[in-house]
Amino acid sequence: MNSKTKKLVFTAMFAVINYVAFTYGKITIPVTAGTSTAIHIANAIVVLSAWFLGPVYGGLAGAIGLSIADLLDPRYITSAPKTFILKFTIGLIAGIVAEQLKLREHENRKDIISITMLSSFLALAFNVVADPIVGYFYRKYLLGIPQDAAKIIATWVAGTTAINAIICVFVSVILYLALYKSFLPKLPE
Repeated sequence: MNSKTKKLVFTAMFAVINYVAFTYGKITIPVTAGTSTAIHIANAIVVLSAWFLGPVYGGLAGAIGLSIADLLDPRYITSAPKTFILKFTIGLIAGIVAEQLKLREHENRKDIISITMLSSFLALAFNVVADPIVGYFYRKYLLGIPQDAAKIIATWVAGTTAINAIICVFVSVILYLALYKSFLPKLPE
């Protein structure tokens, strides 16, 4: 199997893991206007995807897996385009930071923890800011939700996104530490 095909297979595998993490591992919180938000660890899998596959393929794995999860759940179906953009960007940020700091070249556990913490923090901090803002404008202008309802939803989303970010920073680092020695040698460059 050539390197490109292998990378696509791993991207599809991580997309499935992202889908499963969100679909079966979330706590849904109903908000208003037929919408909801959720506490989940799927963003940790997006970050992990980016560390293993690089910024573009990792971002795509998260974007595809979580957008499909949205499309298949009536509560989240209208969020799929927004999800695709935000999750791709989370993966892009996490992957670029990890590549710039040469995560794969480090052997020292302290260095690995520092790089993964910083990378995941920056990617998920972006999401804490962007998700409620993008979601507000998306709901108000594209979905036609009244301004007051869009503000309420954005407030709830900001809170759950912050909780998710804190949890996901630690979960992504723990997962990477548990998997990188056995998983990295199998990945294409």
